[in-house]
Amino acid sequence: MPSRFDPDIEFDIGLGRGDALVVLGCLCLLATAALGAALGPSGTAGPDPTAAPPAGADGERTTVVGVQGVGSYVDGGSVRMLSGSEERWRESSADVYFDVTRLDNGSVLAGYLSGGYEDCGPYEAPCHRTGYRVIDPEPTPEVVAEWSYPVRNRVASEVHDVEPLPDGGFVLADMEHERIVIVEGGEVTWEWEASSRYEAPDDPTRTDWLHINDVDRIGEGRFLVSVRNANQLLVLERGEGVVEVINADHDDATDDDGLVGDPTVIHQQHNPQWLGDGAVLVADSENHRVVELHRTEDGDWEPAWVLEGAAGQRFDWPRDADRLPDGTTLITDTRNARLVQVNESGRVVWEHQLDYRALPYEADRLPSGEPVGGPTYGDADTAAASGGSVPVLTPLLRLVSAAVRLPRWVGEVHLLSTLLSLGLIGVGLVVRWRD
Repeated sequence: MPSRFDPDIEFDIGLGRGDALVVLGCLCLLATAALGAALGPSGTAGPDPTAAPPAGADGERTTVVGVQGVGSYVDGGSVRMLSGSEERWRESSADVYFDVTRLDNGSVLAGYLSGGYEDCGPYEAPCHRTGYRVIDPEPTPEVVAEWSYPVRNRVASEVHDVEPLPDGGFVLADMEHERIVIVEGGEVTWEWEASSRYEAPDDPTRTDWLHINDVDRIGEGRFLVSVRNANQLLVLERGEGVVEVINADHDDATDDDGLVGDPTVIHQQHNPQWLGDGAVLVADSENHRVVELHRTEDGDWEPAWVLEGAAGQRFDWPRDADRLPDGTTLITDTRNARLVQVNESGRVVWEHQLDYRALPYEADRLPSGEPVGGPTYGDADTAAASGGSVPVLTPLLRLVSAAVRLPRWVGEVHLLSTLLSLGLIGVGLVVRWRD
């Protein structure tokens, strides 16, 4: 037996250097998964004792949720009704669902896209159609009305938002043709085409040009429109066109960029809410935060309140934020598959964790839904609620989560440990091959 350690001699258990490194890497990988799952977030946050009492039937928070899909962006959509954190019903006959709104009669209006249609207009059957559905939840959830049109592609052509109008019609954002339309009695009675402001490609149906993803009625004949790919919100008036641009054309934009707003203000946003003249709440999706923008004295719009996470977890592609009448904010944190309700300081007052592979798009708290107008926030300190950010690891984690549905507990430390474990396995395989 040798009297000292000799690196050229295999371990007594029969493992060479390469095999030992592979085993060590595998053990580290298993330990990362086991400890992460055991010690990760439970999905339930403690209530804020200073928060307003729950709203909804029987004292429960009642929430309607549009889920884009489960495991992908183009399959497994559903509309869900929650009482507290208990699911009361679910309708899942479409490939994907988006914005949801409860109507006065108790039914739910939802933007959707689905395939298998034979009525395809200029496209080959079977095709996909997009538009809106009305779902009657009683006695069991059932689609009782539908308005739709065929689309060339199943991605970036959907109706992400549809809203009821006081006269009984509907206003919707048509992403296929990049326009805002009003539908009354099943017919388009008015439209605004984005090409009246933005330079259009030859055929908008063949490219994800502007990705207009939201429209809200904010007054008589006035609409707030989200132009995602331009990083801009527009105030649109019937008969006048665009009367205000929130995040106006960026000074550094080139001719190739067209009309594009500053991405440090909002970047590929979703579901803005008009809080009143001079204030708007935005799910600033690609900046992974929620911001409240205020109009300055010189007419620019700047962040007045910023929240980058809640319950110690940073947001990952949030796509909806609603300021509720009680002054709290309901946020749809898409890639973290959760809904969180926070106060001005970012303290969580309610949280609901969906199945971790779900992709929630938008949520409304009932009975108020997404009201026009609401309490505004000041410059509150939200840093403690937002969770930490690690250079390199945080952007890499978000890149991975955009491609793969990760469990909620996976964070930067787990990513680092996984990379080190895979490194050990890789080095071990190389050593084994060389030996």
